[in-house]
Amino acid sequence: MSDGFFYSYHLGWSRPDAESLLGDLDAAGLRITHPTTRRITLVTPGPEPVMTQSWVTREQLVLLAGLQRLDEIGFLLWVKRGAEIHVRIRRTRDGIVSLEFGLRRLSRDERELAVRAIREAIGRASLLCIGFVVDREGASAATDWRAVIVNGATVFDSWPDTLAVRHEVADVQPQLSGVRSFEQSPWMLFGSEVPSR
Repeated sequence: MSDGFFYSYHLGWSRPDAESLLGDLDAAGLRITHPTTRRITLVTPGPEPVMTQSWVTREQLVLLAGLQRLDEIGFLLWVKRGAEIHVRIRRTRDGIVSLEFGLRRLSRDERELAVRAIREAIGRASLLCIGFVVDREGASAATDWRAVIVNGATVFDSWPDTLAVRHEVADVQPQLSGVRSFEQSPWMLFGSEVPSR
């Protein structure tokens, strides 16, 4: 088990984006409904012991996840055996939308399934995705990844497994200078997704 995460950052976000994301995740094996109860679970932000859960319909989740009425929503995704993935979608002060997936309670195989599914789902909306970061163990959790990915202004102490940023950010971020990368439009990828040459 790890405290890993997958964060992505997006310009613009709407109900159709949320519906597409949830549909793609579901098709890849990350379900919005609990495997036994079939309930869709919203969670309030905050530390786990005091987190409040409530149940909603799929339509309500899509509406809320589209951030039409709120600036932040938390909910759970489920893998087959019932392990949960905490998801938070939030709009920041400058209008950037952050999708945050916690990989904490997953086995290694479940974590890889989740990373692959999330990566493919956000990749389908790549025109709106500014970039993303994957850290399977959570070693770089203290880094302000939003600031790194959006404008390259922040330095980081620990390297994540994969970092995807736009070309203009890669050009100004000093820690990325001279580091092996791979172009996957519209991003430059650094880390484990960079193929060996």
